[in-house]
Amino acid sequence: MIWFTEYQTKNTGLTVKVKEAKHVQSKYQEILLLDTYEYGKMLVLDGAVQTTERDEFIYHEMLAHPALIKHQNPERVLVIGGGDGGTVREVLKHPSVKEVHLCEIDEDVINISKQYLPTISCELNNPKVSIFVEDGNKFLDERKEYYDVILLDLSDPVGPAEALFKRAFYEKVKASLRKNGIMTAQTESPFLQEEYFKTAVKEIQKVFKNYGTYLAFIPTYPAGMWSFTMASDDVNILDSSEKDYEKIKDLNTKYFCDKIYTSLFALPKFVSDLIK
Repeated sequence: MIWFTEYQTKNTGLTVKVKEAKHVQSKYQEILLLDTYEYGKMLVLDGAVQTTERDEFIYHEMLAHPALIKHQNPERVLVIGGGDGGTVREVLKHPSVKEVHLCEIDEDVINISKQYLPTISCELNNPKVSIFVEDGNKFLDERKEYYDVILLDLSDPVGPAEALFKRAFYEKVKASLRKNGIMTAQTESPFLQEEYFKTAVKEIQKVFKNYGTYLAFIPTYPAGMWSFTMASDDVNILDSSEKDYEKIKDLNTKYFCDKIYTSLFALPKFVSDLIK
């Protein structure tokens, strides 16, 4: 019998019973592919759960769709991180999208996902998708005013990903957006990762004129409460239109829907207080 525990803080964690485990030590991190009883296959990087077959749709839908709905005609999309392919899969549900770039620093994450997580990675071979095995920070230096939407599908702000939660990086993201461009970043748990959350949101607020934070409830993530922050210099992301709802009707989703969209930026008071 195998049990795996992700220690989410010094005092709490997530424990799952595992049927089978595969281990890879990549150039950047320890990768575990766990076949669990409750959540199906689970991808773990340096001890932190990244995605599972059972609940991945919540995270990937909520990272991708709000920004793609807010943008009136998203054609070029960049995903930084997200080597499992789930965000790319959701992006390609939007017919206006002509080009998707995936920038993932660890090629082993991509290869393992293609081999063992086919329902998540299923669109990585789509002809609209170009994969770049590079550092996202450096990748943006060569792509100014190119993308309509940039989605930051990043691991926790430790190790190689730490620099991707700083103001300097968000400035690069802003410079890589075209006019009316929109960015969305995952910004950690406001409940169990309060300092990471506050820092990420406040750094984004320093860079973009318009911004809004929203939540999703993901069972395998710390506290089950996860945050995303959307931002734009040109688009008032707090507004919505009838066209937005028409686009939502055509999406094949399981979590994101018109009711979620209507109340997207409604936050519990304690979360609002953290980022005032």
